[in-house]
Amino acid sequence: MYGVRGSASAGLPRYLAVALLARVAEEGMAVAAVLLALARTGSAAQGAFVLTAWMAPHVLAAPLVGAAAGRTRRPQLFHLAALGGFAAAIAALAVLTGRAPAPVTLAVALIGGSCGPVVSGGLSGLVAALVPAGPARDRAYALDAATYNAASVAGPAAVGTLAGFWSPGPAMALLAGVAAVAAVLTPGLFRDHPRPGARTDGTARTPEVPRTGPAAGPAALVRVRELRAITAATCLAFLGIGGLTTTAVLLAAHRGSAGSGSALLTAFAAGALVGSLVVARWPPRLSAQPVATAALLGTGMALGAAALVPAPAVVVALFVVAGLCDGPLLTATLRIRAEHAPAAVRTQVFTLGAGLKITAAACGAGLTGLAAALPPTTLLLGIAALQIAAALLHAALLRVPSRRPPVDASEAGPHESSTADPSGPPAPRDASSPCDAPGTPGRTSSSPPH
Repeated sequence: MYGVRGSASAGLPRYLAVALLARVAEEGMAVAAVLLALARTGSAAQGAFVLTAWMAPHVLAAPLVGAAAGRTRRPQLFHLAALGGFAAAIAALAVLTGRAPAPVTLAVALIGGSCGPVVSGGLSGLVAALVPAGPARDRAYALDAATYNAASVAGPAAVGTLAGFWSPGPAMALLAGVAAVAAVLTPGLFRDHPRPGARTDGTARTPEVPRTGPAAGPAALVRVRELRAITAATCLAFLGIGGLTTTAVLLAAHRGSAGSGSALLTAFAAGALVGSLVVARWPPRLSAQPVATAALLGTGMALGAAALVPAPAVVVALFVVAGLCDGPLLTATLRIRAEHAPAAVRTQVFTLGAGLKITAAACGAGLTGLAAALPPTTLLLGIAALQIAAALLHAALLRVPSRRPPVDASEAGPHESSTADPSGPPAPRDASSPCDAPGTPGRTSSSPPH
């Protein structure tokens, strides 16, 4: 793994700044594209097409982007180019949307969307290089999850405010500037990239794992039990979460207060942010797997109750509770990816996992649109049921043995290098092992992104 400048305490704040800025730009695009198309063409249709083109490449580009990030000899230049291209695409769309021919605008959106996996999973994959394993890394992933949740609140709010005072064009240009600042700050995270396979912790050089092509990440998601379980579960959950925006608006209108739909979404996002920060401050002593299962159950139960309770204030409170559960879910997802992905394909696992979730959310949004004629309470109960089903699926898949091939111990994660049989129970650890200390991610055999 390539090195990172400075100590964990010095490098993490810079990383969090980069991640927050880039993700604010990403989240703001969902609002800015629609508002800009509406202002210039009188119809939001082109904005919807731009957003589709922006999100579509995520799952296809994720393994390629992840493989390139893991193999590059100059990671600082790779991330600078990716985030710079991301910012340039937003700036170009601020100029072209509603003015240039639609194919040109959509082509630019496709190019910018292809950089999206770096903003989500790609950046999260850097945390393992910034912070050593243990409680500090658990907190780091909780703070990383908080940047996703903070961006989901700040991005749309900033765009809506600036568009209201000025116009959507400058609002989108602001997002481009924010992304450009993130790009400029990114190279400061890295030292010079060492030769392939070199260690950066003072230990002996180890050989490269040869299987680092674009297919290695998907293979890890299928073969490694923990990765397979969290990926399937979060994709099922996000099939429901993708329709939450539409459902919240319809639910508010159904109950006589159309404007309160945004309040429900803000309550959910704010709850998720608080949940992430609470986990960062007080990391759970449980491993990440039961935390993820409990978080999915809690989110589903809270949303299900919100569908059945008519009192508006109680509904808002239940959306906050649902968000409080969703925050720890993202933190647990990031930890599971980091701890169980082979080091050589860790970035691929992060980018592909995030891309699959985004794709599932997009499918969920489309399905909700098709089912919009149903009562909003039915839609919300469906979303809640998907969260509960995802929790059950996660628990069930964790009982299925891994199908991973033998892994070179020098490149294995903390669990892979300590198991004699990858599909069997973990080998016993010495009682004095630091991995058994409370709060560390390696303390059990089943211990990590939007």
